[in-house]
Amino acid sequence: MTQIAHSNSPDSAPAYHPDYAFSEAPAPGAVIEVADGVQWLRMPLPFALDHINLWALADGDGWLLVDTGIQRDETKELWGKLVGGPLRSMPPRRLLCTHFHPDHFGLAGWLCDEYDLPLTMTRGEWTMGTMLRLDADAAFNESMAAFFLRHGLAAELAAPLGQRGNVYATRVAMPPLSYRRIADDDEIEIGGRCWRVIVGTGHAPEHACLYCAELGVLISGDQILPRITSNVSVWASEPEADPLAEFLDSLGRFRDLPADTLVLPSHGLPFRGLHGRLDDLIQHHDARLGEVVDGCRDWRSAADILPVLFRRPLDGHQIVFAMGESIAHLSHLARRGLIECSTNDEGIVRYRAV
Repeated sequence: MTQIAHSNSPDSAPAYHPDYAFSEAPAPGAVIEVADGVQWLRMPLPFALDHINLWALADGDGWLLVDTGIQRDETKELWGKLVGGPLRSMPPRRLLCTHFHPDHFGLAGWLCDEYDLPLTMTRGEWTMGTMLRLDADAAFNESMAAFFLRHGLAAELAAPLGQRGNVYATRVAMPPLSYRRIADDDEIEIGGRCWRVIVGTGHAPEHACLYCAELGVLISGDQILPRITSNVSVWASEPEADPLAEFLDSLGRFRDLPADTLVLPSHGLPFRGLHGRLDDLIQHHDARLGEVVDGCRDWRSAADILPVLFRRPLDGHQIVFAMGESIAHLSHLARRGLIECSTNDEGIVRYRAV
């Protein structure tokens, strides 16, 4: 898994039009109540994807916080303003992180220390985040650079990746060394209401979404976003993975939710129209997979396919996720028998339509 902060696919502009429940987001340091006892917060991010939505759920005499923002002084200051301002009626009591990416998990350790909170996560997400935060071996990034080289990335673009150091550690505070585990289909009592855990895969190992039938609310994290599609990548640590199949399969876990469910995503605005968005995500990936097959009429590497999937210039931050996503699409198609895979004399992995 990459040590670079989460990014979503740079070129995702589906035809689907969400039914937004709100026209504007809360300003930094402010909140908006989106349902009874559910407060919407927003933190800035220093990326092209410039914000993350966070949630505070009324939990008896306190708040259960969902996700944290990235580790930055600005984010810490905003948390202080929120706890001392619009959330001051009750103290934070618990923290739940949907997954390990820095914008969701970055301040988990700091918030837990600052407010004496227990942390709740799935096992896969806590383990991955803690492992990456503790990693001090340059070999991890070197393996990532070598992996992308084998998939056709130019040496001048791959070399800096092996020299970055542990970028994840700069964006994530040291996590708590213990946590409360949740798993798919668990039920959590929050403020007298039952919230069901729905685990999504593909974007992250065990991404926890939360659904409350009483409120008709789904906290979808990055698994279901209203406009952009979540990054789904193959990484050097698991080169034989098929995360795109996992992602598409896991969307079926949300089909039984009511059509009018209020979806609270980590990026963008809260919306309704869940079933339409699920259909749109599947159609979007089907279309992209078809384009990749068309782009492989002759032997092509993952780097060669980047212009097919991403139709604008990519910066150094984006190219990491773009390469991971290109490999994911090619690997998925190869598993389905629609393209074949071979390694040339230079050691470059290439693909061709069957």
